[in-house]
Amino acid sequence: MSSFDTGEKPTILVVDDTPDNLTLVSNLLKRDYRVRVAISGEKALKIALSETPPDLILLDVMMPVMDGYEVCQQLRNNPLSAHIPIIFLTAKSEVEDERKGLSLGASDYITKPISPPILEARVKTHLVAKAHADFLTDKTAYLEDEVARRTRELTAIQDVTIQAMASLAETRDSDTGNHIRRTQFYVKALTSKLKSHPRFCSFLTDSMIEMIFKSAPLHDIGKVGIPDRILLKPGRFDPSEFEIMKTHTTLGRDAIQAAENSLGLKVDFLSLAKEIAYGHQEKWDGSGYPLGLQGESIPVSARVMAVADVYDALISRRVYKDSMPHEKAIAIIQDGRGTHFDPDMVDAFLSIQDEIRAIALRYADSDADMDVKRRQIDLVTAPA
Repeated sequence: MSSFDTGEKPTILVVDDTPDNLTLVSNLLKRDYRVRVAISGEKALKIALSETPPDLILLDVMMPVMDGYEVCQQLRNNPLSAHIPIIFLTAKSEVEDERKGLSLGASDYITKPISPPILEARVKTHLVAKAHADFLTDKTAYLEDEVARRTRELTAIQDVTIQAMASLAETRDSDTGNHIRRTQFYVKALTSKLKSHPRFCSFLTDSMIEMIFKSAPLHDIGKVGIPDRILLKPGRFDPSEFEIMKTHTTLGRDAIQAAENSLGLKVDFLSLAKEIAYGHQEKWDGSGYPLGLQGESIPVSARVMAVADVYDALISRRVYKDSMPHEKAIAIIQDGRGTHFDPDMVDAFLSIQDEIRAIALRYADSDADMDVKRRQIDLVTAPA
């Protein structure tokens, strides 16, 4: 922040190895400015790099040990002092001397003997210019901070909205429990592993992985549209019930599309959420639903979710079945390589199975969760 902004007098650092020159310049400037003096280049650097740097430096060229050119160069090379205006105040009046000083980053070059009006005018001009530059720098920093803050807010709103929508599905689905959280982190672990694979490296960038992670909880959002008598049925579906259950993929995609339409613009993470919701029941060999897509025609995000979703369904305890041991679930995933699942994704999943097991344990369903699910089903299936 400039001294002009605080209402204080700007500080001028005068650097000269001749005491008489220091006195002369100080007397000329002390009425309007706070004046500090340095009798050597080393002292000047120390003051300029202190916690209270000057607003402008008047710098002599001809000094012992470290001349003014070297002082100027060091000040310009240091980010802490690079913004301080430097005016050379020297008896060296040759054009080449002036060219050298300006090329090193000095703001101005005044030759001795000093003309007080010229000195005062030049100092004022450069201090005003610095004040404007400082204002723009502060404004830019403020705007950058404000953009970052609002971006964090929007991201938080997105995350909360996704979790709220996913939780809505969870309250209706007797099978869910912590399924949403587990599959979300399985997906992140698997995409992180795949990002170095030649088939996926161009698509699975860090930002894409984060968007898939953000979108994954919405994979079963369409289940909110499935009737309770089917969604909460404690057993296998008959063919007609299964056809209705299969519509959750379309219902999920359409619900997300409606949300996107209401915004009036395309949102990247919602596009991925639609892919996942609509395509995660597709199978690599084309035997899945809703479209019977095959191989590479199934979106990458949906293929990843398919592996995560099936694994979690296998290891999870339900009111109508016990949980399956991790090793058996892994064997089933492996058996689905090239039929149910993308072969390379299965290989990657198997290579990180210890990480997958750790995620499953971290977000394991509690007995209390199962009691709630049992009560949900009892309410639906109890005779009228």
